[in-house]
Amino acid sequence: MAGKDENPVSHFGRQLKKERTARGWSLPELSRRTGIDAGHLSRIENGKRPPTEAIAFRCDQAFPERRRWFSEFYADSRAWAPAGFRSWAEYEEKAHRLSDWYPGILTGLVQTEDYARAVLSAARAAGEVVEARLASRMARQRRVLDRDNPPSAWFVVDEMALYRRTGTPQVMAAQMRHLLAVAARPGVTLTVMPAVIHPGNESGFVIADGAAYAEHVAGGYVFTDEETVSALATRFDTLRAETYRASESLALIERTAGIWATGVRAATAVPTAASA
Repeated sequence: MAGKDENPVSHFGRQLKKERTARGWSLPELSRRTGIDAGHLSRIENGKRPPTEAIAFRCDQAFPERRRWFSEFYADSRAWAPAGFRSWAEYEEKAHRLSDWYPGILTGLVQTEDYARAVLSAARAAGEVVEARLASRMARQRRVLDRDNPPSAWFVVDEMALYRRTGTPQVMAAQMRHLLAVAARPGVTLTVMPAVIHPGNESGFVIADGAAYAEHVAGGYVFTDEETVSALATRFDTLRAETYRASESLALIERTAGIWATGVRAATAVPTAASA
């Protein structure tokens, strides 16, 4: 197994490259032996693409001396992610457009490592599980937002998430600065949902091209039927219509960052954009 703070996707890739180079094989040679495209193998070796069950099986066939290590590691690593979320990656990583909303806390794609660790630790999972899920979350951000052709993305951030202390005040101040950096990325729009009643209290959801992932306290599920995806897209548009303008949202986050940096309780000290 990988170490506690090691990304399982990267560990799989490093083991694959280790076995290939030990035999003096080139990527085209490994491609010939496995039937997997050489470019895709390269991305797996570099940790830029996660393996699939079929790929793990073919790696076991190419390297029988590892005694099915690749398939066993793949199966173990899937247990580190919530069951309903495991199939979402194939939609999210190919999407041209993402629409993301999460109530109460900041969504996983915009979390800093320290903020994410605090969120995951709140579930009181074992330390090894927290670190494995943390590594997976950070890898997800890189695969989606840092890929060669990142999707255009609209993040609707719950205003209450700016005020809810998650970790230390220093963690919150750094998280606010990170939000500003994410909002400055080409193709990204980030707006804040004010603390008013709205139709998105029940759960968070992400919409990709022709698919959606919705999550609640007991788990999550990937939807691909047109009726559900369309209904969630309409709900996102309704949420988006209630948000502050982008410039107002960024000004609010900047003020929140400054207040967290002083150690003041943001829930009582941050003015809203409407009252500023």
